[in-house]
Amino acid sequence: MALLGSNITNEVGLRLLLCPLGSNIVVRTACCSVGIALPVYSTFKAIESKDQNEQRRMLIYWAAYGSFSIVEVFSDKLLSWCPFYYHVKFAFLVWLQLPSADGAKQLYMNHLRPFFLRHQARIDYIMGIAYTEMVKLVSAHQAEIQFARNLLVKAMGAARQMFRGEVKPDRPQQHRAIEGPLRASDSTNSDHDD
Repeated sequence: MALLGSNITNEVGLRLLLCPLGSNIVVRTACCSVGIALPVYSTFKAIESKDQNEQRRMLIYWAAYGSFSIVEVFSDKLLSWCPFYYHVKFAFLVWLQLPSADGAKQLYMNHLRPFFLRHQARIDYIMGIAYTEMVKLVSAHQAEIQFARNLLVKAMGAARQMFRGEVKPDRPQQHRAIEGPLRASDSTNSDHDD
C-alpha cells in the first residue's frame, strides 16, 4: 500500500503516458477522461453552484470541444497514424481546460465566434431545414420509435430485476420452441398409421 503514494507509481504512470509504443490505449483513455469525464463533472458543479462565470466557462469549453470533435471525425483516421497524435490531442484537451491557459476561450473568441457571426444566417437556415426533416422523420416512424422504447424499457426492467436478485440467471429455464398450429391432417394420420 505504501507503493501507491510513492514516486515509483508516478514514474510508471508517466512512462506509460509518454511511451510512444503500445501506449495508445492509455493515452486514448486519458484523452477521454480529460476531454469528457472531467468536464462533465465540472459542468455539474457549475450548474449546481449557480456560478454564472463558471457556467459560461463550461459552455465555451463544450463549444470548443464540440467543434474539435467535428473536425476530428473527418481527420482522425488519417492523423491517428501520425506518431504522438494522441499525445498532442491529450495536450490540446488539457490546454482547452486549464484556467491559466484559457484555451477554450481563446479558441472560441479567435475562431469560433467570428466564424459563427459571419455565417449565422446560413447556419440558421440549414439548421431550420435539418430540424424540419428530423420532425418529419420522427413523425413518420413513430411506431418504430415506440417499439424500440418499449423494448428498451423491458430490457432495463429485466436487468434491474437481475441485479436485485429477483431473477437468477443460473437457474435453467425451460425454453420451448415456437411451433406453428397443429394441422388436423397430422394429428389424424398419426392416430391411424398403425
